Amino acid sequence: MNVQSLPAPRFDDPAVFGRVAVLLGGVSSEREVSLQSGHNVLEALHSRGVEAVAVDGIPALVDALRDGSVDRVFNILHGGDGENGVLQGLLQALGVPVTGSDVLGSALTMDKIRTKQVWITAGLPTPRFERLARGADLAAAAARLGYPVFVKPSCEGSSVGVFRVLSADDLPPAVAFAAGYDGDLLMEQMVLGDELTVGVLGDVALPSIRIVPAGEWYDYHAKYVADDTQYLCPGLDDEVEDDIGALAIAAFRAAGCNGWGRVDFMRDRERGLQLIEVNTAPGMTSHSLVPKAARQAGIGFQELCWRILEQTVAERAS
Repeated sequence: MNVQSLPAPRFDDPAVFGRVAVLLGGVSSEREVSLQSGHNVLEALHSRGVEAVAVDGIPALVDALRDGSVDRVFNILHGGDGENGVLQGLLQALGVPVTGSDVLGSALTMDKIRTKQVWITAGLPTPRFERLARGADLAAAAARLGYPVFVKPSCEGSSVGVFRVLSADDLPPAVAFAAGYDGDLLMEQMVLGDELTVGVLGDVALPSIRIVPAGEWYDYHAKYVADDTQYLCPGLDDEVEDDIGALAIAAFRAAGCNGWGRVDFMRDRERGLQLIEVNTAPGMTSHSLVPKAARQAGIGFQELCWRILEQTVAERAS
């Protein structure tokens, strides 16, 4: 299914959603981005007449659920328990619908290493990598993979703790970070080529975006602060655009994901498209990529939020 076959919205009455908690903020390293995303979503839902309220973090959501004041949740809690399956398991146990992937897809894709292992098993392309437990020898791992490499936490997002290591001279900051980091790190071969991303909305791959930062790479500043990053959409020519859309859907499904999300790629000059990671609660800020791709497909921000929320309403029996 391509962007031309996007189905019409299923509902036009906001009352079908009942009372919606827009879950945002929280305590992860991505709190500030989540707050921006959540307030944008809240404003969009209000503009469409949806009874929605901002809820900051899971403990506050639990209180709202106890009060019986929530019928469904629009999850825009980036990172941590908002994306690792904890929230999804809680709401599944309570029978409360929530946007995005369920427990399996959320928990798996929050862990970049295990996601890559699943893709490799499924025969999908992804760069070579090594898992680095605390105390691992980063220099030895880089020598095995070959420079240049990226070093990043396996279970963080928004470019938090990412190190671009072109040679042994660039390794000390990553080593210092690793010494104080409790979780696993991923060291991955750097792909030299275009950075691309594909939003997924239900069964549809949205138009790809090719990201062209003004600096050398797409870091936190380029994502959320800079105004000179270029976003070219669609990012590829027609034939390759079809290929990246199909690969995005295959990667999304292989990782157990559903609903909506984003699949990130690099296009290697020799090996072609390479899968990097999946985001199951993508940003919805002014700089965010899924809204840009949806707009290219003729879906404005308000409609995008509506369509994501629609996914929480079960299909009626025929």
